[in-house]
Amino acid sequence: MATQTATAQPKRKPRTKRQDTPQPCPEPIAASLERLKKLKLPPGDGDRMESDWHVVSITLLDELVRNHLGTPQNYFCGGNMFIYYSLEQAKEIEEYVEAKTVKRKPRFKGPDFFLVRDVDGTKPRDSWVVWEEDGRYPDLVVEFISSSTRQKDVERNVGFYAKVFRVPEYFWFDRRSGELVGYRLVGRDYVRIEPDARGWLWSEVLGAYVGVWRGEYRGRVWSWLRLWDSEGQLVLTREEREARERVRAEQAEARVQQLQAELEQLRERLRQQGVIEGD
Repeated sequence: MATQTATAQPKRKPRTKRQDTPQPCPEPIAASLERLKKLKLPPGDGDRMESDWHVVSITLLDELVRNHLGTPQNYFCGGNMFIYYSLEQAKEIEEYVEAKTVKRKPRFKGPDFFLVRDVDGTKPRDSWVVWEEDGRYPDLVVEFISSSTRQKDVERNVGFYAKVFRVPEYFWFDRRSGELVGYRLVGRDYVRIEPDARGWLWSEVLGAYVGVWRGEYRGRVWSWLRLWDSEGQLVLTREEREARERVRAEQAEARVQQLQAELEQLRERLRQQGVIEGD
């Protein structure tokens, strides 16, 4: 598949600091805000869940990002979570979820995984509501391809995330074909992120490589999306960390026992030579 080399992304202009004293809203904006407050924002649409691999992949990536970035004091991770980004879209979803008869499906937008930097990640959220988050959109989106979502994720979402959400980085992974594709926003368009010799893609947002790893996670042996740090070290799951710590502890205990046995052998030789007496 043809790729393009991503050029360096220009630095964003710092956001203007909000004034401490709230300014009165123009009437049309105030009216819209009142309408937004009255809307019901359902966290789900009632549709069926994806495959087992799909669901577990989201769980794995969420765990890895948190292990890599640490306690979420300044970032938020969302998985299969609705993003509300406009009044019209929110009304469409509200009407769709509550309606007995459905005319057409609304503009659901719930990425498999997304990350927003420089926000309080400890705040409980049922959905990501842009107008309640100071206008913040995701900094990174990852979609796990299924047979029912491939066209949307591979084609339509590329334009949507670039033009509407302005997401700095977008990745998608198709387990069936083994394809992993990443985009970085340059200007108003995405350019493909060039893989390195290992097939990994560097994420500036995560400060880590994104790549495909085949192995066992939660009793399932499949191809998974994994992270590697800037030194090329695999970012471990909690279970892998605990297993590594157990091995280290067992090795340390075995070494202590070996040293104790060698010390006892030395004492015995010294006793036989008359250098030391008794115990």
